[in-house]
Amino acid sequence: MAGKFEVYQDKKGEYRFRLKAGNGQVIATGEGYTTKKACMNGIESIRKNAPGAKLDDQTA
Repeated sequence: MAGKFEVYQDKKGEYRFRLKAGNGQVIATGEGYTTKKACMNGIESIRKNAPGAKLDDQTA
């Protein structure tokens, strides 16, 4: 099963998203957004920018 984004409202009424792997494990979460549209824009930004994202390991 492919991963999926879930959109929900938190206790403060802010819109948030979480990205779940195919096994159901949460692998990323988004910040709180005041509107659903802004939350959806955050998801679209990840979809556009993450496929080619390089790893910047700053622990070395």
